[in-house]
Amino acid sequence: MKVKTPIPSRLDAPPPGWTARADVVVVGSGVAGLTTALRVRALGLSVLLVTKATVDEGSTRWAQGGIAAALADDDSPEEHMRDTLEAGGGLCNEHAVEILVNEGPDAVRELISWGARFDTDPTGSISLTREGGHHRNRIAHAGGDATGAEVSRALVAAVAADPGIELVENALVLDLITAEDGRTAGVTLHVIGPGQRDGVGAALAPSVVLATGGFGQVFGQTTNPYVATGDGVALALRAGAAVADLEFVQFHPTVLWLGPVAQGQQPLVSEAVRGEGAVLVDDAGRRFMIGEHPMADLAPRDVVAKAIMRRMRATGASHVWLDGRELGADTWVHRFPTILASCRMRGIDPVTDLIPVSPAQHYASGGVITDFDGRSTIPGLYACGEVACSGVHGANRLASNSLLEGLVFARRIATAIGDDREGRGSPDVGMTNGADQSGVISNAARRALQQTMDTDSGVLRSEDSLHEASHWLDQAMSTSQGKPCTEDWETTNVASVARVLVEHATQREETRGSHWREDHPSSRDEWRVRLVTTMDTDGTLRTVMRPPSWVPGIEED
Repeated sequence: MKVKTPIPSRLDAPPPGWTARADVVVVGSGVAGLTTALRVRALGLSVLLVTKATVDEGSTRWAQGGIAAALADDDSPEEHMRDTLEAGGGLCNEHAVEILVNEGPDAVRELISWGARFDTDPTGSISLTREGGHHRNRIAHAGGDATGAEVSRALVAAVAADPGIELVENALVLDLITAEDGRTAGVTLHVIGPGQRDGVGAALAPSVVLATGGFGQVFGQTTNPYVATGDGVALALRAGAAVADLEFVQFHPTVLWLGPVAQGQQPLVSEAVRGEGAVLVDDAGRRFMIGEHPMADLAPRDVVAKAIMRRMRATGASHVWLDGRELGADTWVHRFPTILASCRMRGIDPVTDLIPVSPAQHYASGGVITDFDGRSTIPGLYACGEVACSGVHGANRLASNSLLEGLVFARRIATAIGDDREGRGSPDVGMTNGADQSGVISNAARRALQQTMDTDSGVLRSEDSLHEASHWLDQAMSTSQGKPCTEDWETTNVASVARVLVEHATQREETRGSHWREDHPSSRDEWRVRLVTTMDTDGTLRTVMRPPSWVPGIEED
């Protein structure tokens, strides 16, 4: 399907004022980016690690639940795979899932070797718990509910100890630079703040790894940090790379409800709380998840989020309640100290009170489509973590598979870079980004954009609501005049991702995984396909259907 839209094909940035060179540029400082940098360094290659804020401000640090891996004697990769496929709603790439679950345990052990400290039981073994969609206790956690912070701490320390990794902080990635033969030659960056580099510059390298995280700021209510503006997906789209599955946006079912007008990053209440025994109830105290799914309160996230929305709609309530009072004070203090503090700061004591919760945007299962080694459809451009669409999540990510995906596929990307580099040197200076159209959207439009996406393309979608979202985006993107600055560039990225997301959600006339169409409430066999989109340099979107097993053919180096 061919759709003409006013999406800009490049950002209207001034010419680069400085240049840096490395063997590999890694963009992003979450678990995927930091692991990639460390593994690439093990090959003896130089790394320029670019991060949008400070190196420890990526999405990884906010992960509460943990890392899923078959580490227990009573578990197996095969069982982990079954749970992943069930959550994925029939759209997982089974070979990608095999890679994830089989290579996952070794990836976690390598993380431990880099200094990560996980919680242990009285025997000294890693303490494992359960989350939604898992039939075994296989979630390794740290600091009770601060796993992401511990993983980030360990990886940041390992990166800081390696002199071959140059760090560039407070840098927004703008556009991909390609050589005349179409291969990756680097990226343009906008660096803000004191240092040797400031303003727009070019980071040149024959290999670029996108590990920029998700696009939560497309929505007004999200668990994502403020830096999650879809920069990597938008950059790849502008460069001509294929993106897929953007309609599958996971809404975490239990986000602390802060009121009807709350905006921005919302506090998460990890489903590990339900894994320890907390249950969902409505205003009347009824446990409404019983009968909704065989796993009741521990059903996959999309099932729980939809059940909550149905109950809210039926009762007119603005939220439901999470009852964790039976856990006891000791469990709350030692197992969930971060959540406990967050609730108490807002006047809620989970030891004695019910916790008001409702769904909010949490994770993007789609992104830059890659092969099994992280290669995108542009030679020399790789993607890993939430920005990527590796095929492991399908229509709905299984809880705590995200950190594992970053670890596993970062390792594979490093190996692929080593293999792909043979015969390739530093890119020529005379390069082009291949674009012939520019346009920037003003940041003044962002709040209205987020409200539109919350209302018309959030948990509940329909043909009418998606038409409203599409119409609003078309108008905003054709009339909003921005200028070359960080805020407007970010908003342009947000709008570009939103436009493809709405296009995918409109085309997919069914309910599957984390995509819920009220006017098409059932899954349909003919929609057991992936929607894959590319964009021409004139802003034309082209979307095709591919089977779940499809992997893009990448030109060999």
